[in-house]
Amino acid sequence: MYKIVKAERLSENIFLCDVEAPRVARHCEPGQFVIVRMDEDGERIPLTICDYDRDKGTVTIVVQEIGASTIKMGKLKEGEYFNDFTGPLGCASELIEKDIEELKKMNIVFVAGGLGTAPVYPQVKWLHEHGVDVDVIVGAKNKELIILEEEMKAVAGNLYITTDDGSYVRKGMGTDVLKDLVQNQGKKYDLCVAIGPMIMMKFVCLLTKELEIPTIVSMNPIMVDGTGMCGACRLIVDGQVKFACVDGPEFDGHKVDFDQAMRRQAQYRTAEGRAMLELTEGDTHHGGCGNCN
Repeated sequence: MYKIVKAERLSENIFLCDVEAPRVARHCEPGQFVIVRMDEDGERIPLTICDYDRDKGTVTIVVQEIGASTIKMGKLKEGEYFNDFTGPLGCASELIEKDIEELKKMNIVFVAGGLGTAPVYPQVKWLHEHGVDVDVIVGAKNKELIILEEEMKAVAGNLYITTDDGSYVRKGMGTDVLKDLVQNQGKKYDLCVAIGPMIMMKFVCLLTKELEIPTIVSMNPIMVDGTGMCGACRLIVDGQVKFACVDGPEFDGHKVDFDQAMRRQAQYRTAEGRAMLELTEGDTHHGGCGNCN
């Protein structure tokens, strides 16, 4: 059992939990995720590691209520427990493998969309702790969905906030801010990291390809098993089959087939769609998720 030592609501349908998970906290790195179950019969929910404290043995997760399981999870209070808290899973951000002195010479921009701010934060924090300041663009539909603003201000070199409806700071999408920084303010970037909804990452990649900025994305397709056994998170990257849970979640954004990923995510929601995926994907479909034959 894994104790919730902090439970905080960030907005109407987004909440944060600090969870006692010493082994996960000891080994996790920015970019990785965990799979959480409320009880023995609960749904397996993949969640990005938002932060961690190795000394306290805690891991921070941020959850958006979008279904029955996450709504039930949002009702848990400090002192209550998760049944399972499995991880760390996935590959750590490739930035932490790079030479620090080389990173200090790079101009890096992060683009976070909505809940994507949660997985962006630990990477920016890690870079800041190692003397690397980066620009961060945070976008959301409205002011109420802007999360971790103060935390991000403390670690970002420059923080740019934008809202689709103009209810906070400025009106527009993250791509509008990035285009303005490059084309009107003369910013030059060696790398972009984009994390958020698939459609947002797709349009960031279309822009950065035009601007000739290498781009990393963190893919968040449907995940069930989290260890590469079920095949639910199957992606096409540079024409090859990849699985986000074990090969990612980070990939070269200019090589990801976003249209296929979004189409597959929609198909996976229905029995007929899953049957068609099983038929068309053959051996790479796996079928171990329990939803297919």
